Amino acid sequence: MYRTTVLWMRGTIAFVWGFTNTIVCCIPFFTIAILKLIIPITVWKKGCSKALIEIASSWIFINSFGLKLLHHIHWEVEGLEELSNHQWYIVISNHQSWTDIIVLQTIFYRKIPFLKFFLKKELIWVPLLGLVWWALDYPFMKRYSRTFIEKNPHLKGKDIEITRKACEKFKQLPVSIMNFVEGTRFTPEKYQKQRSPYANLLKPKAGGIAFVLAAMGEQLNSILNVTIVYPEGTKNIWNFLCGEVRRIKVHIEIIPITADLLGDYFEDANFQKQFQEWVNQIWIRKDQRIYQMLGVPQELNNLGPLPSILDCNPLNKN
Repeated sequence: MYRTTVLWMRGTIAFVWGFTNTIVCCIPFFTIAILKLIIPITVWKKGCSKALIEIASSWIFINSFGLKLLHHIHWEVEGLEELSNHQWYIVISNHQSWTDIIVLQTIFYRKIPFLKFFLKKELIWVPLLGLVWWALDYPFMKRYSRTFIEKNPHLKGKDIEITRKACEKFKQLPVSIMNFVEGTRFTPEKYQKQRSPYANLLKPKAGGIAFVLAAMGEQLNSILNVTIVYPEGTKNIWNFLCGEVRRIKVHIEIIPITADLLGDYFEDANFQKQFQEWVNQIWIRKDQRIYQMLGVPQELNNLGPLPSILDCNPLNKN
C-alpha cells in the first residue's frame, strides 16, 4: 500500500510538472507563432522558426530535468557519438508505448535537429495543434490515392512535388523527420492479428519512409535506425511517470542514404517490392538486436553488413 501511494504521488508530481511547463512555454510560443503568421517576411519567419524550436527544445529539457529529479533511470544508449545537430536525418524506430516519444526526445536532445513528423495536409486545421505544427515547420504532405490518380492522370506526381516544395525551408535549416515504421504501438493483440513473422515487432510499413525519401532524399544525410528496449517490460506512460521504468536501453544504427533508395514507391511496382523487402531486412536485424539487448541467446547474432536494396530483389540475383 505504501509503495503504491509513493508511486501515485510521483506520477502526480511528474504530470503537474509537465503540465505547468507546457502552460508556461505556450505563452511565448503562441505569441511568436502568431507574429510569424501575420508578418510575411522570409527573414522574419526564419528567425521566428528558430525561436520556436528553442522554446520547444527548452520544453523538452525542463520535462527531462523534472523526470531526472523524480526518477532514477539507468540509461544504456549506443550510437550517439557520430551524430550532429547540423545534419539532416530520418529517424525510424520500433514503437511499444507513448514513453518511446519521451525516450527519443531525451536521448536526441541537442544531438540531432528537433524531431518532426510528416503530417497529412488536413491536420493543419486541428485547433491549436495545427498552429503548433505549422509554427514548428512540421512538413504537411498531400497524398493522392491511386483511384484519384487514375481519374485525374494529370496530377500524377503532384503530391510528391507539393510535399517537396513544403520542405524547401529545410535546405537552410537542418531537420530530423521521425517515423514509427510499424504505424502503431506494439500490443499482443495487434501482434496476433497481424500474424507478424517477427518475434518482437509488428510488420513494418515501408510507404512512409519511401514518401519522405522521395520528397527529401537529396537533402537527408542518413537514416537513424533506433531500437528501444525496456528490460523490465514495457510500461504505459502513467507507469513511466510514476517511476516504474528503471532501465532503458537504446541502440542507434546509422544507415547511409544511397541512390537506390530513391524511387517512386507508389507507382513503380518493382521498386515498391525491392524497397519493402529492404525494410523487412532492417526489421529482421532489429528483431535480432532486441534479443541481444535483452540478453537472450540467439543463434543469429552476427548481423553483418546491411544489404543494398537491390540485393533484396530476387530478380537481381543470379
